Formats: sequence, structure tokens, C-alpha cells
Amino acid sequence: MAPPGPPEIGVKNLTYTFPDCRTGIRDVSLDVPARSRTLLIGANGAGKTTLLRLLAGKRLAPGGTISVSGVDPFKDGLEGVTYLGLEWVLNPIVRTDIGVAELLRSVGGDAYPARRDELVGVLDIDVAWRMHAVSDGERRRVQLAMGLVRPWTVLLLDEITVDLDVLSRAEFLGWLKRETEARECTVVYATHILDNLAGWPTHLVHMHLGTVREWGPAEDFLGAAEAAGGLNTGNSRLGELVLGWLRTDLKERGPRNQHKMGTEGLTYAQGGLGGYGLESGEGWK
Repeated sequence: MAPPGPPEIGVKNLTYTFPDCRTGIRDVSLDVPARSRTLLIGANGAGKTTLLRLLAGKRLAPGGTISVSGVDPFKDGLEGVTYLGLEWVLNPIVRTDIGVAELLRSVGGDAYPARRDELVGVLDIDVAWRMHAVSDGERRRVQLAMGLVRPWTVLLLDEITVDLDVLSRAEFLGWLKRETEARECTVVYATHILDNLAGWPTHLVHMHLGTVREWGPAEDFLGAAEAAGGLNTGNSRLGELVLGWLRTDLKERGPRNQHKMGTEGLTYAQGGLGGYGLESGEGWK
């Protein structure tokens, strides 16, 4: 493992093509400063998951296009980069008859007792739970504690709060904010849920069809959004900004290919799953 530098993320002219020759990311450049909390915004299929997986070193990016804490995350590896995405939350072990204490111990919780106990409190976890007998939201809280009990320097989150109730999610986001304020660490968080996020992000990245349309400090965008017409729906300025971005993306993309009934049954304007706007593998995200 390479020694960590400041938890900064740099992406320069990144284009990534899947093995089936689809382009997942196209000419992406951005900089995420240390100790920032960045929201990764975009519709389904915008390329958010692909970008996060490349930043985590789970896929090989072209040389010289990605730097995380000063090194290539795929070639060099880096202690302290934590990626929590779909494959992590679907781990079947958390649906078996096993206790919370056992799970936390299995991921090193005993080595970080203060941090383990803090996460148990923040996420309102009962250490007496048996995992086969809890709700999806309770199971997700335990998974978050498992993933975060070891200190991290760069945290990449891909839609992992969807099962949390409002209070649990607010407490968790507050904990992440305190983490970045108290120590050298950085968070990139892809989400469609904007509740309780006003004032949370320091930076925004807007993705559309595999490209980054705009990125920068949150205050730059939120100030501009307020000056453009104020709030009319009761949403936060962040909510209004993101809704505007996504509406523009949808208008430019146009309607998804419409299916039609032909003489030989149901056909689609494009073959395979394209008629439903679905792609294989990571294109779903």
C-alpha cells in the first residue's frame, strides 16, 4: 500500500469504456479538495456508480487520469479508501442468524472500541439484535457501522442511506459532517434523497450521460439558484438547484424510446433492454 497524502481526489480527462464497448465516462475532469463533503448528483444512468468505482480502484482507469491522496487507486492501492456500494449492501451474511456484536467484531470493531460505540449510538443500534430478525432499515444501520468502524480517509458512498428512516439518516449525515471537521478525511456521496442535506455539502458535482456538466463549491451554485428566482415550492435551495439540473437533463435527453405492438408482438425502438432505458452491469446506476 502507498503512504497516504492529503485526502484529495483529482480526475483529469477521464474516459472509461466497458468491456462491451459502451462508454461509461467521457472526458471527466474535476478536483475534490481534502476535508470536503461532495454530493454527486445525476439521474439514473448518469455515470455516478461508474465514477465512484473507478475512484475506489475497483476498475482500471487509463494511466494518469485518477489520483486519490496522490496515488493511482487501482495500481498502487491506498489504505483508508472505503467504498460502500451495491455489492456491499447485498452481502448475504447480514441476513443470517448472527448477532450485531459478532459482525462488528469481525470487521475490527474491538480494535476501535470508542469509534464502534459512537457509531452504535449515532445509528441507534441494539447490539442484541439478531440480523435475520430485523427490518431492512435496521439492517442497513448495522452495515453502515460495519463499513465505517475502521477510520477512513476517503469515503465513497453510493446510495447507501435509502433504507434509513428520517432520524437515522439525519444523525448519520451529521456524524459524517463532524468527521470531516475533526480530522483529515473526505466524503463523496451519490444520492437522490435531498432531505436534511441543506448546509451539508461543501461541493457539488452534476453528472449527465457519463459527463460532468458542472462542479464546484456548493455556495457558488446555491447563491446563483437563489438569485435566479427564489424558492417557490418549499424546498431548500439545494433541492431547487438539483431539480432544475435534472429537469434540464431530461429535456435535453428527450423521452425514452417508446415501445410499440407490431404484427410479431412487442418490439422496441432499440434492441435488448434499451427500450426501457436499461443497460447491463454498472449502467443501471
